[in-house]
Amino acid sequence: MKPQAELDRLLTGINRKSYPAYKSLRGSYKFPGYCLEIAHVQGDPFAAPSKLCIYVNKGQAGFPEEYYNTDYKNTALCDHIIRLFGKAVQKYTFQAEGSGKSGLISISRCGQEVLKRTAAEIEDGNILVRFEAGFPAYGRTINSDGLRKILFDYLPQIVKSSLYYKNLDKAKVKSVIELSEDQHVLREEIKKRNLVAFIANGSVLPRESGISQKPMKKAVPFKSPESMETEIELPYKGKIKGMGIPEGITLVVGGGYHGKSTLLKALEQGIYQHIAGDGREYTVTNDTAVKIRAEDGRAVSHVDISPFINNLPNEKDTVDFSTEDASGSTSQAANVAEAVQAGAGVLLIDEDTCATNFMVRDALMQEVVSGEHEPITPFTMQARKMYEEHGVSVILVAGSSGSYFYIADKILQMDNYNTFDITGKVKEVLKDKENQYQEQAEAPVPASVLFSGSRRIIKVKKADRKKGQIKIKQSGRDGFSIGKENVDLKYVEQIMDYEQVTTLSYCLKELIEQMEVKGTGAEEAVESLWKRIQKKGLASLCQGSYLPVSMAQARKQDIFACLNRYRGII
Repeated sequence: MKPQAELDRLLTGINRKSYPAYKSLRGSYKFPGYCLEIAHVQGDPFAAPSKLCIYVNKGQAGFPEEYYNTDYKNTALCDHIIRLFGKAVQKYTFQAEGSGKSGLISISRCGQEVLKRTAAEIEDGNILVRFEAGFPAYGRTINSDGLRKILFDYLPQIVKSSLYYKNLDKAKVKSVIELSEDQHVLREEIKKRNLVAFIANGSVLPRESGISQKPMKKAVPFKSPESMETEIELPYKGKIKGMGIPEGITLVVGGGYHGKSTLLKALEQGIYQHIAGDGREYTVTNDTAVKIRAEDGRAVSHVDISPFINNLPNEKDTVDFSTEDASGSTSQAANVAEAVQAGAGVLLIDEDTCATNFMVRDALMQEVVSGEHEPITPFTMQARKMYEEHGVSVILVAGSSGSYFYIADKILQMDNYNTFDITGKVKEVLKDKENQYQEQAEAPVPASVLFSGSRRIIKVKKADRKKGQIKIKQSGRDGFSIGKENVDLKYVEQIMDYEQVTTLSYCLKELIEQMEVKGTGAEEAVESLWKRIQKKGLASLCQGSYLPVSMAQARKQDIFACLNRYRGII
């Protein structure tokens, strides 16, 4: 560890030199109250910014131990620190002028979700913060005075205002930790009560716009139907009431623009905790829930979709189904099978994004087009057994077919964003009507095939490399390329953050390196990787002396989704 005076001396010595001379600054330096590490220096002022770390020891940071002594509280505190650090750097970013990214100071940008991120870690009370800075230059000539401002003037103020507990709004920090405790207890409580989801009364579910996850102003607050109202006592919030959605098949119906999809979207994102003020702080969903949709054109590799599609006219194998360009129905069948393989306990489905012929086929259509001429077994014919025999619940938004009523345990109607339990009413109506909608035939292949436990062996072709390394290039939230193959994730709708996509790209890179050598069981490979991430953290996905990227937590189900969309599987 070098003294800060050594860094100052080095800066003086390289001033006005060619930009690569900045690399001589790499190393760790002792500042009053913290240590600064310059882990990686960018190649020129137009390249990706330099990577820096701040270390603050437990005594200096001063956060109470009870604020980070569990995983969920640790994550919430780290999230709060990242937000504070990010707010502080806004005052100073680009204050040091120059070419390209000169003067940039940045850290992970957190959304409405509370996610574990590599941008901040707390271990035994010691804090590590990773961030980026654009080292200043005029053209490609070093501007030491600009970097000196960043490192000696701006950074101490940023650290002081965000990483020392004594300088923070203690009531705000306390509220962050208390909310995390309440959310954890709520999530545990719905498991004990055999609920798949809970939405608190007063929650604000609509979002500000299609490009903003902030709550809509003047939105209709959520209110549970009396028949489904559940009371749960939380450690700090106290008793809260809301709608508990039980295990089983829940159908959500109603007219267009009345809030059906908004409700489902809130449940999709309820797999994560949300910050105070989001409106969905007390909206939680079973964290294995997977959104299912049609995905025309996706690649499918070695998936058994026979419970939904079999006896294809071209005699294509659906027990070991592969295609480079799946149709709506085959892609949705694969998505269901893959979700089950990934351990999903709940399937979330919006009719608007489904293949109609995959979802339902009424009795009249069965009469006109008899079973031997129709290779598709609709989802409605398999859903009940998937739940009754294997415990997979379904929350389905629909409005087009009466077939859905016959398989539902609970039926909710949305009317102007108000929620009504119409289960009794619908069941009464069905008693007096001939069942002219429900499929009459038995499924030719039982749903139990999806849960047979057979190991899916995957091999991948050798990935393209550059200097011996598999190259990854991210395309924001929608996907990434690995080698020469693109992985399209835009329809994996529960991925909320581009840093989650970064995590998934590194997960896939590691899985490919395993599977290139020999065929590997998909479940075995993903489970092994998942356990290592849980034990050693996201940073364990990266090799080398510094962490080259910022990453955010992703679920095991997302890792499966990523692997399943890789076109290099053979």
